[in-house]
Amino acid sequence: MPSDATVSLLLGSAATLAAFHTLIGVDHSLPFIALGQARGWTLGRTLWVTAACGLVHVASSVLIGTVGIGLGIAIDRLASLESTRGRLAAWVMVGFGLAYAAWALWRRRAGLVSHFHCNGGASPAGGGADAGGRTTTWALFLVFAFGPCEALIPLMMVPAALRSWAVMLGVVAVFAVCTVGAMLCAVALGVLGLRRAHVLGLERHADLLAGLAVAASGAGVLLLGF
Repeated sequence: MPSDATVSLLLGSAATLAAFHTLIGVDHSLPFIALGQARGWTLGRTLWVTAACGLVHVASSVLIGTVGIGLGIAIDRLASLESTRGRLAAWVMVGFGLAYAAWALWRRRAGLVSHFHCNGGASPAGGGADAGGRTTTWALFLVFAFGPCEALIPLMMVPAALRSWAVMLGVVAVFAVCTVGAMLCAVALGVLGLRRAHVLGLERHADLLAGLAVAASGAGVLLLGF
């Protein structure tokens, strides 16, 4: 059983690393802000999608870490797997963003343009808006299911090595709460700030800019390691 000081250090590290990793990683917030506005989602729906993606983001790493611990896989091999997953998720995000931007350009050519309401949301014109919203939600969900929490597995390894499963569960819980909480705060501030800005002409390019923002988020992970 780890000492109280070790437990406090592990839990504190889990909270700090989760919040720091989430807040500096634009891919954890910008896609939700941009796509939520482009699709005309309410703040509540945007935050619900963010929370769901954040939970699956953490859960995928917990699953891999648990299997790795059970099979006795070395931490360096698990770290390599997480790194590979991270690059794959970033490429998927780039691809999805560019595809979304291309779709937006096609809609503009077809005369199907998003129109912002006075409350700052957007209402995509034309049929298939609900289907488009569901597709966007599932795309984000899958991207974040692939995306790893690189710092979590090493934190899980310490209590696992000491056979302290309750502490390991505590580390996972703290990491999950702080990751999702930081995502929700960043997205809420971004959405409210964007709605207050009232950028003129933004409504004509909302979907295109959203796709480019998502692609840029993925590129930031690949090029800068966010």
